[in-house]
Amino acid sequence: MLQQKISYKPFVEKDFSRLKGLTGISDKTIEIHLGLYSGYVKNTNILNEKVIELTEGGKSGSPEYAELKRRYGFEFNGMRLHEFYFENLKAGGGSDLPKESTPIGSALASVYSSVDVWKNDFAKVGAMRGVGWAVLFQDPITKTLSNNWITLHEEGNIAGWQPILVMDVWEHAWILDYKPADRPKYIESFFSNIDWSVVEKRLIK
Repeated sequence: MLQQKISYKPFVEKDFSRLKGLTGISDKTIEIHLGLYSGYVKNTNILNEKVIELTEGGKSGSPEYAELKRRYGFEFNGMRLHEFYFENLKAGGGSDLPKESTPIGSALASVYSSVDVWKNDFAKVGAMRGVGWAVLFQDPITKTLSNNWITLHEEGNIAGWQPILVMDVWEHAWILDYKPADRPKYIESFFSNIDWSVVEKRLIK
């Protein structure tokens, strides 16, 4: 058993109460979605506490310890991806795509030839069958941007890459507002609410 306690600072929910009046994404959907996010924060803290308890009790490597460790990526990434998602939204956001003269527009056009081509590709990733996330990543080494798919929260997350724009396409993000076959309409609504100033700040220069 450890002689000293392990130091741990619990994660705290971020306040996204400002997310009201979004285009095509109802306040009720956001309310339910924020409740789900709250659960990921809570569960991440619970997992940390239980792992610490087992470690301090000399039970590292036990079957229970191993399963908690395996679960951690799902809960933590569920928390963090939702924070990226909510942070890159605002009412009255991206009705217009960024111009190619802006840093984000230039970065997108340098890879995809134009912002419109990038948008089409990102939307097609988001419309793929299955639950998950569409994420515009940036490789911090090459600075290259790339649209990618994350299944669940931890499968497909690319090690070390920076999320620049995150779109939740799990059904809970849109099913109250759209029919199951209408995910593309939700995706268009998502584009209408992008806070491009937040997205641009995430770019690695």
